[in-house]
Amino acid sequence: MADGGFDPIIGALNTSLNLRLVNQNVISSNIANADTPGYKAKKVEFESALRDALGVGGKLPPVESDPHHIQHRSTEPVEPEIYEDPNGVESLDGNTVDRSAEMAKMAENQLLYDASAEMLKRKLGMLKYAVTEGGGNR
Repeated sequence: MADGGFDPIIGALNTSLNLRLVNQNVISSNIANADTPGYKAKKVEFESALRDALGVGGKLPPVESDPHHIQHRSTEPVEPEIYEDPNGVESLDGNTVDRSAEMAKMAENQLLYDASAEMLKRKLGMLKYAVTEGGGNR
């Protein structure tokens, strides 16, 4: 960050938080529709969306000699693919939501969201320290 530009770690954590929020909304919708006849459980393609947002999805890693390369990718809005979960087992009414599995996914997603939020908080704390204490502004 010697060039004063955007920190790619902050962008990555922000993207992760946004994707976790989308995932939480999809899981919540699945749970809310667990008793809706014909409802098909949805799933978020989280990992590939995050890789794409960071510019590492099946491609060569970003070139670090270009300070704007990572910044551009990690600050763009990410819209992951949301699709019907092909692994859902259809009940008699055509619904594919497994309420207990969705509750477990929600708990896991919440833990990962909280972890990303904590990492972002710590990263921002370090930057604040570097600006106030490390910069000699006393």
